[in-house]
Amino acid sequence: MQVSMGYANGRSGRCRGWRSGLVLGVMLAGVLALGGGWCGAQENPLDQVHTQAPPPPPKSPEDLKPVITGADNAAALATSRRDARIRVDVNLVLVPATVTDSMNRLVTGLEKDNFFIYDNNVAQTIKSFSTQDAPVTIGIIFDLSGSMTSKFIRARKALSEFLRTSNPEDEYFVIGFNDRPAVIVDYTSDVEDVEARMVMLKPENRTALIDAVYLGVNKLRQAKYERKALLIISDGGDNRSRYTEGELRRVVRESDVQIYSIGIFDAYAPTPEEQTGPLLLTDVCEMTGGRLFRVTDLADLSDIASRISAELRNEYVIGFRPSEVKTDGNWRKLKIRLVPPPGLPPLTVHNRQGYYAPSQ
Repeated sequence: MQVSMGYANGRSGRCRGWRSGLVLGVMLAGVLALGGGWCGAQENPLDQVHTQAPPPPPKSPEDLKPVITGADNAAALATSRRDARIRVDVNLVLVPATVTDSMNRLVTGLEKDNFFIYDNNVAQTIKSFSTQDAPVTIGIIFDLSGSMTSKFIRARKALSEFLRTSNPEDEYFVIGFNDRPAVIVDYTSDVEDVEARMVMLKPENRTALIDAVYLGVNKLRQAKYERKALLIISDGGDNRSRYTEGELRRVVRESDVQIYSIGIFDAYAPTPEEQTGPLLLTDVCEMTGGRLFRVTDLADLSDIASRISAELRNEYVIGFRPSEVKTDGNWRKLKIRLVPPPGLPPLTVHNRQGYYAPSQ
């Protein structure tokens, strides 16, 4: 066994499978549809945003096929319906986790035997364990409010560092927000395209952070990959959103999205919203197994961005089949206990706090 502690910058370390046999929650019905056209260099794209309801996506021939569900009898049923799709429920819960030491350094190289997982305080048998690198869909939530003016250039460079140290197959979108959120860059794997569009933006107006995160969670429903994450880059609390903190926490809890934040907070927050901003970001990150990174020196922004990228590429993914299978739609608490190899200091595990059991 070789255990390493540090900032892993290679391109290995993330789960290739990321199957989700058991749905980890039901996304809140309805999508907040906010679109933005692209404008010239002298204009702010967020000023051209209009709210409209998206048309329902047309069903593909694959979607029109009947679905055969089950486990043991699914294959037998499929032989009599060759036009059918097969969906097998294996009741497998996959939990991504990262491990850090007391100095907040990433720890890699641990083995399956170092982990113990509990579902509603009941010990479970680990059925799968993986640390492979696989592509992920990442939504960037970028603060373009007026208070970011002096921090914008460094924040933009930090975003570039994050994108350039990620898996080259990752796909991204960027949501910018001030008075309201808008999709600035739609789904792409072209880092240069993202960078070129970010150069043309300018910070101004107020901060609709909650609305932006809410939009990002819902947009991830269109993701190409089953692994999904948000990266929030912001300097303060919300003072403009129409959604509440409670509504945001609920939709985040019901999603299977992992959230990281880079918090560029002022040392002396002048408003109550800015004072509570760090608490909100900490809550939404930790409930998903992500983390908030506080920036005390703007010069550290790029380093922090690369560390988050490394964490996303070096996750342990633990799979288990619940010993008590219930389809009651209730929240089930997850806990991972870590027993490090001899000689290592105490370590900390970061993982999703729970999931919703299927309702049927």
